Amino acid sequence: MIPVNQPAAVLATYRLQMRGPASGASFTFADAESILDYLAALGVSHLYLSPILTAAPGSSHGYDVTDPTTVSAELGGPEGLAHLAAAARSRGLGLIVDIVPNHVGVEFPQHNPWWWDVLRLGRESAYSTFFDIDWDLEPDARIVLPVLGSDDDIDHLEVDGEVFRLGDKEFPLAPGTATGTPREIHDRQHYRLTGWRTGTCGYRRFFSVTSLAALRQEDPAVFAASHREVARWLSEGLVDGVRIDHPDGLTDPVGYLQRLRELAGPDAYIVVEKILAPDEALDQCLPVNGTTGYDALREIGGLFVDPAGSGTLRELAAAAGFAQSPTLARELKAAAANDTLGSELARACRAVVTATGARRPDLPEAVTALLTHIDVYRCDYPALAASMATAIADAVAARPELAAPLTVVAAALEHPEPAARIQQLCGAVTAKAIEDRLFYRDPTLVSLNEVGGEPHRFGVSAAEFHHRAAVRAARWPTTMTALTTHDTKRGEDVRARIGVLSQVPGLWSRLVADWQALCPPPDAGTGLFLWQNMFGVWPMSGQIDRALRERLHTYAEKVVREAHLRTSWIDPDDDFEKSVHTWVDAVIDGPVATGLTELLHALAVHTESDALGQKLLALTAPGIPDIYQGTELWEDSLVDPDNRRPVDFAARRDVLEALAHPKIRVVRAALRLRRERPDTFRSGDHTALLAEGDRAEHVVAFGRGADVVVAASRWTVELSEIGWGSTTLILPAGVWRDCSTGARHRGTVAAAALFGELPVALLERTDA
Repeated sequence: MIPVNQPAAVLATYRLQMRGPASGASFTFADAESILDYLAALGVSHLYLSPILTAAPGSSHGYDVTDPTTVSAELGGPEGLAHLAAAARSRGLGLIVDIVPNHVGVEFPQHNPWWWDVLRLGRESAYSTFFDIDWDLEPDARIVLPVLGSDDDIDHLEVDGEVFRLGDKEFPLAPGTATGTPREIHDRQHYRLTGWRTGTCGYRRFFSVTSLAALRQEDPAVFAASHREVARWLSEGLVDGVRIDHPDGLTDPVGYLQRLRELAGPDAYIVVEKILAPDEALDQCLPVNGTTGYDALREIGGLFVDPAGSGTLRELAAAAGFAQSPTLARELKAAAANDTLGSELARACRAVVTATGARRPDLPEAVTALLTHIDVYRCDYPALAASMATAIADAVAARPELAAPLTVVAAALEHPEPAARIQQLCGAVTAKAIEDRLFYRDPTLVSLNEVGGEPHRFGVSAAEFHHRAAVRAARWPTTMTALTTHDTKRGEDVRARIGVLSQVPGLWSRLVADWQALCPPPDAGTGLFLWQNMFGVWPMSGQIDRALRERLHTYAEKVVREAHLRTSWIDPDDDFEKSVHTWVDAVIDGPVATGLTELLHALAVHTESDALGQKLLALTAPGIPDIYQGTELWEDSLVDPDNRRPVDFAARRDVLEALAHPKIRVVRAALRLRRERPDTFRSGDHTALLAEGDRAEHVVAFGRGADVVVAASRWTVELSEIGWGSTTLILPAGVWRDCSTGARHRGTVAAAALFGELPVALLERTDA
């Protein structure tokens, strides 16, 4: 691994979602400054800001950057950033900022000066090489823009001086072309507007999002121009590091990260949004501190899923029409490549033809077959050098009739452009097929359907967790660990709640059967999927207010459209969607609501136990914990934009002062200990501690260095019935104090005593 001098200050981050006033839920630099005292008291070391460069007006997330050279004026501009940085420094805090190198926002061309110039001047623009434009798609090198309802809309474009107007969008006219009918003027432009349903796009996108156009970061000029402002932040000491959004979308991720490290310097903290498969290791050649933590999220959350529930829950899913199989994943990948990403597939195949000279009608089928056998987002990192050959072998074995075109594809992989385009397509296909299809169809245990997850692996054993944690401590000690992000499909406490269903599969199965009779869903799979999510966010009071009702309706609509079975974003089935909304109201207003409330009360102590357990592990296991805004208290977020709702920091400040809430109590204790013993957590090893006795499998415990011990109970439904029995944990030598309760222990400790007040224990050695 390229040596990186680890910045000693980064101990724990707190993620903030920045928004300008036009978004309707403002959170600016000034707002961030107003909670600095609270965050310092909580114990984090760094604020971790969502993108802060100028984005599309009203953006609620900042990933649609329209001007990479300026700090968003809506957030407070460069002066606001400087003021926040100085105020944070005065309290011993630092800043980490999310940056988006892969793409920029182009939905409204008038707001993106680089894109506007390219549309106006075509290849003569100084920025024509900044974007990954498919200049060969049209015979006259026009940029195809899929923005119209239909091609006939060209005749209804409004000409206003030197621009076309299409609703609230504007498109520039090339100099000297503004006379004639709208169609005549259109035909003189450097772009061609076309219907969005055609599936054709003239530039590489972020996955299939046409409003986000990809940048060519492999070009030094593009890198320099798009990182000039980021370089200023780092050189002036305004920020301590950056988070890199979607590096797998770049042409050359390794080269990009090497240039970024050179620009940022050896001490900057750099993490990448790299989604790792369970059997994929982060390549140690990368000059980064690690990932943004989805790998740790899967491992920590999976510990609390009871494998004993697998059979019953899978039978229930099968009865609802779903069966887990590798075949389904491959089918979904093939569909994504040919339909959603057909434009990118066609471009990759043209690159293969250009490189090899071999024109074959079965090339698209061969490339698609190959993609379905690549089990990672992309496999051109040096550590994955053998993966492509394996995928080719598997594709040929599965489809012998494609051996000849796959030979052509293999030859093309020796050339930079087709190799890069196939790798970029691979990541997009994986995301669309797995995250945006399979994870909205599989109703087995939906808490497993998370970014970086593998639902067919029903949970994570203690053996796997400890081994992965020990490896992380040795190789990536300052990688991030996360439980909730702006992209998680459910927040951490919602997943913990749903995960408890693995401990009561028989009860859940009987309840679902009763509910299906009382309130039949539009189809069994949709009902099973949504009932789990409803349970995940159901209030203890059982009272569903207007806001939660609207959130559940919005979520249900997203679920059925992403699943792409009975309806979709492109072709919504109004009748089916209406039946789903009617059913959601029937659940909320009918007898099933009583059943959900009763179930929640019966399991509440266990759902909270698991939520506390996974939170403590995320804060103390190897890595730098990232706390998503608001998750220091119970949270009930679903997928975006639900998980980006405003946070009541005034309430959290009061709760922190009282220290009565169990979650904030655990969070503060862990963060304080990290601050007091930084070397233990940044460089200390991870040592599994093994419980003994009747219920040993219900304890997960480990040591960090020589002075910290962490323990959590799990699968507590059974424990509540049979008790801890003779279960004990042998502590390392010394006297140990529980940082949350003050209790002291030494030697062999009964589990019943260790978890007497809380279902978790954070112990520090006090005699050395």
